[in-house]
Amino acid sequence: MFSDPGFYLTCIPAVLLYGVSKGGFGGAVSILAVPIMALAMPPTQAAAILLPILVVMDAFVVKTYWGVFDRTALLYLLPGALLGILIGFVSADAMNEHYMRILIGVLALGFGAQQLLGRNSHTSSKHNRVSAGVLGTLSGFTSFSIHAGGAPFTVYLQPKRLSPLLFAGTAGIFFAVVNVVKLVPYYALGQFTSDNLIYSLALVPLAPLGVKIGHALVKRSGATFYYQVISFFLLVIGVKLLWEGARALLAGS
Repeated sequence: MFSDPGFYLTCIPAVLLYGVSKGGFGGAVSILAVPIMALAMPPTQAAAILLPILVVMDAFVVKTYWGVFDRTALLYLLPGALLGILIGFVSADAMNEHYMRILIGVLALGFGAQQLLGRNSHTSSKHNRVSAGVLGTLSGFTSFSIHAGGAPFTVYLQPKRLSPLLFAGTAGIFFAVVNVVKLVPYYALGQFTSDNLIYSLALVPLAPLGVKIGHALVKRSGATFYYQVISFFLLVIGVKLLWEGARALLAGS
């Protein structure tokens, strides 16, 4: 694959895009990385190559944002996320991912449109254990299953209207934990072949660069612009997931 120009033309932008998102800018836009890489390889291979790179990115994110996060949000969201990963692992052979894409697509599309139209819920500005548990579980499950955990996480945290740096730091710590935990079931499912790890190693130098770019963009963004960008990409991701899920179901796959 190293001799294929398509590998570099797809993987380099995808890894940088994921790094920018991990650095805190663009929210769930990272979900676009796997489809970009899938132009040159099977999507499952793209996801497996990305996961070790994400763990390296997470190390830089934790270092960058350590101490800059919402403790209550993490305490409420992480238990559900761990449960969601477990559910994803035990149901890996039985789950219909197309219905899950449609569900998350509707959630992302509806919430993104609501935020862009300025129709915010005043009651959702406070932390709530129940909604955090539900959306945290959904985030962990979809992160494991279809790499779309950012959408449920954003739906919970965005209405809290944290500062851009605080939102980015909370997201960074949350997904650092999620991705480290995901290593165990991914290994158990045989996702880490020697070839995939070599490809990951070749791309990993891009990890800190993408995170630094994302962090720099967050520091230069006002709160209104920052959340408008996140809401816009939620719309994009919602349309993408709905299209993928509906097309697969109509094709009978």
